[in-house]
Amino acid sequence: MTTTAKTVIIRDTGGPEVMTFEDRAVGDPAAGEVRIRHAACGLNYIDVYHRNGTYPLSLPHGIGMEASGVIEAVGEGVTHLQVGDRAAYAAQPPGAYCAARLMPAAQVCPLPDDITFEEGAAMMLQGMTVEYLFHRTVPMKAGDTVLMHAAAGGVGLIACQWAKSEGITLIGTAGSDAKCQLALDHGATHMINYETEDFVARVKEITAGRGVDVVMDAVGKDTFEGSLDCLRPVGMMISFGNASGVVPPVDLGLLGKKGSLQITRPTLFTHIADHATCQAMAKHLFDKVMSGAVAINIGQTFALTDVAAAHRALESRNTTGSTILTL
Repeated sequence: MTTTAKTVIIRDTGGPEVMTFEDRAVGDPAAGEVRIRHAACGLNYIDVYHRNGTYPLSLPHGIGMEASGVIEAVGEGVTHLQVGDRAAYAAQPPGAYCAARLMPAAQVCPLPDDITFEEGAAMMLQGMTVEYLFHRTVPMKAGDTVLMHAAAGGVGLIACQWAKSEGITLIGTAGSDAKCQLALDHGATHMINYETEDFVARVKEITAGRGVDVVMDAVGKDTFEGSLDCLRPVGMMISFGNASGVVPPVDLGLLGKKGSLQITRPTLFTHIADHATCQAMAKHLFDKVMSGAVAINIGQTFALTDVAAAHRALESRNTTGSTILTL
């Protein structure tokens, strides 16, 4: 059976205007695949990187990394999903901005009935990112202190709640008093408005000069060096995004001078490449949400047809929490 699905395609890199719509044929799943009919899609900064060429794709290509919906067909060998199941994913390959598609089944996760399709589309990439940041990158325990940049964004608001649920002190940064208050309302211990305060000086003040155990930085170029200065000796810098631009080459000797610092540049897709690990991460996330420890904040909702406006809002930093596209 072949169906057609409205799909966002880019044929060139550039601004939001390069995204166009096509009706694309979607056939039956091959072995190890599923066909999923989407209810909602998530919007993430990696989508901007694909669109503008920071992370190059072989064009023409679809974009979008996460969505939720209902399984329409199951390929040979797939045992964890059945036709009619509710499901959600954040996984390769890009192309989630569409009404339906084929996906490798290993990274598609059964979505509990207690979680809405909208929450499912808003939480997978950002929520599993938080899961690996707190549990799979460096050992973290109750009493540790972390600096989280962009704490009022999608990843940030989940991280604020996650840290609180684990007994971890989270110091966050954001660009306005309103965003700082939003993060505090979601469990941040301290917030710093980087437009009016020197975040390095404030972190040192809050930690009585010690510095934080871990920095989680998805901002990139603008915060990188300051982030290093916020770490305690032998602290861990986790650089996991480049919202302000790509971090320039680093002199490794600088890490020694600043206190034998550690640094890593992880990606979600490394962690979820293994089927069992992906499913375990998703279950951990779902359990956090269903327990009430983490609430998914959907700050903005756009129709899929308004995807260009959604990208403009994200790039102008006019969003809070997660953003979804509805079909």
